[in-house]
Amino acid sequence: MTMRILLSGYHNPHYWTVTEYIERAIRALGHELVVFDDGTCRIPGRFRECNRWFERADRSWLNRRLQARAGSVRPEVLIVLGGELVDPKTIHRARTGGAVALLWTIDAPWNFESILRAAPAYDRIFCQGTEAVEILCGSGIAGVRWLPMACDPESHRRRPGGAEGGRGHDVVFVGSHYPVREQLFAGLAGSDFAIWGPGWEQLPMTSPLRMHLKGAHTAPAAWTRIYHASKIVLAAHYRDPRGRIPCHQASPRVFEAMACGSFVLSDRQRDVLALFREGEHLACFGDAAELAEKVRHYVGNPGEREHIARRGQDAVLRDHTYVGRLRELLEEAERCGRGGIAAGAAS
Repeated sequence: MTMRILLSGYHNPHYWTVTEYIERAIRALGHELVVFDDGTCRIPGRFRECNRWFERADRSWLNRRLQARAGSVRPEVLIVLGGELVDPKTIHRARTGGAVALLWTIDAPWNFESILRAAPAYDRIFCQGTEAVEILCGSGIAGVRWLPMACDPESHRRRPGGAEGGRGHDVVFVGSHYPVREQLFAGLAGSDFAIWGPGWEQLPMTSPLRMHLKGAHTAPAAWTRIYHASKIVLAAHYRDPRGRIPCHQASPRVFEAMACGSFVLSDRQRDVLALFREGEHLACFGDAAELAEKVRHYVGNPGEREHIARRGQDAVLRDHTYVGRLRELLEEAERCGRGGIAAGAAS
């Protein structure tokens, strides 16, 4: 059944993110899609960050625009990605207009207070990570399920050419700097290791990792060339250094690198191990010493590395695409539209 869908999500002005991959999947499934960019702000960020009144005013303006868009479009389904900025009143008005309202949380639960306030307004809630499922269910929210990110085979595929900055490398990492990552990667200093991502310029001038920095921001087409040209792609997930914010979700980069046919070496993230089998689809490490040991092993064993990479690619392209994820989500929306929410809440 074709549905008219209003999707609210953030659009990075420089390159595609999960929002655009989700939009493409919705269109590929044959649905009518209207897009609302919740990243468009009226008040500059420097003012919003230093004054709560500006922050509240801009959030109010965003919600009025989303309400007006829902009123004019009259969608059958409203999908909100993230959800931190969308107020319960906005969701209630969309549902009053006949829309099934779905939330898909897509980040670690840094700012979950606003999501918890708005959660009861939605018909269903999908969470990128199981930590968000546990937080919401523990707060008595019904209709919550796990729906991880995925890959977009049209974007995440082998591309000709080498990595940015020249040839490929034994090991690469694309992602932001965090202290835990700096500590993990210290044992790779001096090897053929390359890092791309924001924040790494903050490294002390004496850090041996500085010689491995290749660039800050990279677009998806560059990521895929980097992944394809290199022997090992590292996945090191976010960890709250204070231990207050749980994060078990699988990074989109895991799916993207595997779809490119790359060999992925990931930390033992709970959701990653629930989706893929260690030693069959990817390899894993627990600490800096094991990371260095696994890098040495797999650099020296190309046959084993390539066998695991092929099986990982087969698995992610079969079971973990955005088209597949959106098919699941929209089938649930259809059930909600037929009155399935009452049965779901009762169960």
